[in-house]
Amino acid sequence: MHISANFDAGNIEVISLEDKQDVQLKIRPDFGDEFFQWFNFRLTGEVGEQYVLNIVNAGEASYVEGWNDYQAVASYDRDYWFRLPTTYKDGKLSIEVELECETIQIAYFAPYSYERHQDLLAAVQVHPLVTLEHLGETLDKRDLTLVKVGDGDDSKPNIWITARQHPGETMAEWLIEGLLYSLLDGDNPTGKRLLEKANLYIVPNMNPDGSARGHLRTNAVGTNLNREWESPSLEKSPEVFHVMKKMDETGVDLFYDVHGDEALPYVFLAGSQGTPSYSDRLADLREKFSDALLLASADFQTEFGYEIDAPGQANMTVATNAVAERYDCLANTLEMPFKDNVNLPNKDTGWSPERSIKFGEASLVAMLAVVDELR
Repeated sequence: MHISANFDAGNIEVISLEDKQDVQLKIRPDFGDEFFQWFNFRLTGEVGEQYVLNIVNAGEASYVEGWNDYQAVASYDRDYWFRLPTTYKDGKLSIEVELECETIQIAYFAPYSYERHQDLLAAVQVHPLVTLEHLGETLDKRDLTLVKVGDGDDSKPNIWITARQHPGETMAEWLIEGLLYSLLDGDNPTGKRLLEKANLYIVPNMNPDGSARGHLRTNAVGTNLNREWESPSLEKSPEVFHVMKKMDETGVDLFYDVHGDEALPYVFLAGSQGTPSYSDRLADLREKFSDALLLASADFQTEFGYEIDAPGQANMTVATNAVAERYDCLANTLEMPFKDNVNLPNKDTGWSPERSIKFGEASLVAMLAVVDELR
């Protein structure tokens, strides 16, 4: 038996391999030791043998409620990801696997590798309406890349989309992949019409350092980027600093920040209702956007989500609130589950890359529904 996490986005520490029915593992915290929940490793063993993998520090994870009704994901070919029998009890997460091939990869959610990120950028840049812009470098000297889609007409509204501020929320970049390919599909009337009416600015991965390091929520120096939007710095949060600098150049008429939620088994929006300048105009736009998402995807719902901030009580360090206030624009955080969507459960895959991709396609419908009213 062998377990390895020495690869892009890998995260696990081996404590003991002595008993295949009690393999003891530990999740490595993000830099700074404040957050951990993401795991991603490969198990090599004997075909037909059963293994029980126990993550012994799961009870100290950032979101312990996220283990309830959670099933780990796994893949033999790193293409199709399925769920494994998983239980949480007495601070220990136990994952059961019977090997069908010698090696299996097991993760918190289906990884979106840095190599796939590069493949996505390379694939979309050949489209005549796409330009890639280097916004700056991260603290680990990785590129922060902006995908600009449109003709740059200043009279059109500017739609900004960001994903993976929290690097372990890989479903966010899966969504971006679906959104981009759908937007650029010449046979997709929704994408074609939206590009006639708007320019889109998309950051597929806001946190490439945290992604490569196997972090859950932070960048290379332990900064939670989604708490940096009030006063970002080159020392702690260059990713946010560079994006806000570019936003100031273009302006923002709609902001869509894509995330995943560890505990809630739903797809939902969190808006900017608690910001000081929230208005009837923004409330009307948010309702139309939400209603369009309900029609575009049966995975979306509005019954469950986060508690809405009281007027003037929003946390202004959070991207959605900061951008809404700075540009007086419609701004939403989209949350998808690490577990399954209990409204439409799939016992084999739970929430998955495929469903994230489809929701990216559906998101374009909601954007088109409001684009004529953004200015």
